[in-house]
Amino acid sequence: SVVVPATSCYALDNSSHIHDFSSWFGHPIEYDGVDYAIRFCKDVETRSQPGYVAFGRFNYFVAGSGRYDFVQEFYNGDLQHCEISLDKRGRTAQVNIICGDCPNGRCKGGLECVCNVTLESDCRIIVELAIPCEKPGLRVFEGFTVGFHPRSWEIVYNGMTQIGYEKAYKDYRFDTDQSDVSLYMTAIASLSHLVKKPSIKVSPETGLEVTLSGSGATGTPPTTLSPTLLNIDWRCEKTSENPYEVEITIPVEGYDPIQFTLTKMCESRQKGWALFGIFSCVFFVISILFCCGGFVYKTRVQGIDALPGMTILSACLETVSGDDPNSQASWTERKYGT
Repeated sequence: SVVVPATSCYALDNSSHIHDFSSWFGHPIEYDGVDYAIRFCKDVETRSQPGYVAFGRFNYFVAGSGRYDFVQEFYNGDLQHCEISLDKRGRTAQVNIICGDCPNGRCKGGLECVCNVTLESDCRIIVELAIPCEKPGLRVFEGFTVGFHPRSWEIVYNGMTQIGYEKAYKDYRFDTDQSDVSLYMTAIASLSHLVKKPSIKVSPETGLEVTLSGSGATGTPPTTLSPTLLNIDWRCEKTSENPYEVEITIPVEGYDPIQFTLTKMCESRQKGWALFGIFSCVFFVISILFCCGGFVYKTRVQGIDALPGMTILSACLETVSGDDPNSQASWTERKYGT
């Protein structure tokens, strides 16, 4: 499967093979004899005695045409004297990349070098750059998406599995109580017939029963206007503290398969009740201590008659003993304890 690279410094060539230049990110390349400097996939600037002038920050990386293998665009450089540029992007730069050597053989020892710099205007430059490109990677099925909504792509975007679904993560897990999940798949209509029937692999193999249903499970071609639905029903047969990994593979004719992993938890249902019982006991003990503390405080400040029910209890005791509750002596004894 094709996993989206860790940085945005990658591109797909004209045959849809991925080229990951993440190791080149920020790599400085200078043009001999001229004060132009490029930081790969980061920015372009001129360096002189008065200071630096930025010709844009990295914006996108695409396949090239003709003698150029790739093209990078840099936007939003310094605005001074370029305030009326398109969309107020300030100074901009375009870097045309050649895999190999410059046409004039300028590069030495197979290293990267700037072949030429053209000042198209005061606000835009064109840079011709030669670098030693690595072998192309896997072939990406561009335009294919998988998400939790017909117009979303949390799991797969543009044929590449997104971070969080390339392997099992507890932070991206589905809880024990969730018995199913629905996924929506889309593809470019002219290529949708290449999408085949998906398959699943569960690890560990026992303990979780998983079944697929819906139009996506039968291999129906998905399109942007008519997404296919892939229902995943799972039932926990064995509890486990560790998550189950559900790997879904979608074959695509002529391309590397789409593959992603969903993380399913099958924890014991009694665990929640146990926590509830513990918290209830703690709350009960705290309540008793709080009440006892209140009684002790009121007794010390207002005497024993401050306790709830003590007045009624005293009256009942006097009635049983035969004392006249309305007598002054009785009242004095009950009120002041003398």
